[in-house]
Amino acid sequence: MKKLMLVTALAAMTVSSVQAAGRDTISVVGSSTVYPFATVVAESFGKKTHFNTPKIESTGSGGGMKLFCSGLGVDSPDITNSSRAMKKSEYDKCQKNGVTDITEVHVGFDGITIANSKESEQFKLTRKDLFLALALQVPNPDGSKTLVDNPYQKWNEVNADLPAVRIEVLGPPPTSGTRDAFSELALEGGCKKIDWIKAMKKTDKVAYKTVCHSMREDGRYIEAGENDNLIVQKLVRNPNALGIFGYSFLEQNDDKVQGSIIEGQQPEFESIADGSYPISRPLFFYVKNAHTASIPGIKEYLEEFTSEAAMGDNGYLLDKGLIPLSAEVRAELRKNTSAGTRLVMN
Repeated sequence: MKKLMLVTALAAMTVSSVQAAGRDTISVVGSSTVYPFATVVAESFGKKTHFNTPKIESTGSGGGMKLFCSGLGVDSPDITNSSRAMKKSEYDKCQKNGVTDITEVHVGFDGITIANSKESEQFKLTRKDLFLALALQVPNPDGSKTLVDNPYQKWNEVNADLPAVRIEVLGPPPTSGTRDAFSELALEGGCKKIDWIKAMKKTDKVAYKTVCHSMREDGRYIEAGENDNLIVQKLVRNPNALGIFGYSFLEQNDDKVQGSIIEGQQPEFESIADGSYPISRPLFFYVKNAHTASIPGIKEYLEEFTSEAAMGDNGYLLDKGLIPLSAEVRAELRKNTSAGTRLVMN
């Protein structure tokens, strides 16, 4: 469970190696989903202030956490973006490597979309459809309570109401927070619709998670890297394929691609904001507080990102597809971010 407490004076002290090298540009890594939000904030920050425009890199949430938790100093990033919450294992690695003072910033919400070309029929899917189409192993089609390697090659084999087209889904690799969230919200969400597999969670959690989170490896699911724009381009070229990425990319490319309807819900701002769209998730970034006093502009960058002008109800990040937090939560977020409130996991 996460608890928050204010940073101690000792934890806020500057790391000598950072001081010595004097890097003067903020380094941000992490999620491809948060990348467009961070980029537009960085550009606004660069125009409004005398500081250098931060360097934003899209490494995936897992890749960003690995870099962020590698240690302190100018060779490590100051901030990592993430399309999921930091894992306990990542937090422990940070602590082990001296990154003991971290602030978690909840940016807002995003929906995971399963999109295809506008030249094709819009898909109407359930999470169970997605599990049966993409899981490594699925229930035996003979009706027995056994698992078999996924035999389905076309969507209508999964659900007779779906098109008779080959299953071909482009999506992120295991290092991506989008992949983590898709596995948890979509695959497991569908897996739990099968009663005898759902019951496994009580008797063998490891086996249950393996069944519900493992993606098939026979070419029906294609890892397309961390570049969501590349997935969009491939969908345009291949009208039969589906692609997995965040709502923000769908909105930015809605002249080319369309999101699938999931359990009766369109992937729209309102349905993601109110939680009715079943594959939605929170977005975060994490700050290395030991770098705040040493790398010029971190404090001001945080102020810009958490400002009403950026993430408010009429903020410029909404134009990029961000689903905002409530006004009350935003106010508390600014207070905690300004104070450098420390993330603690037990």
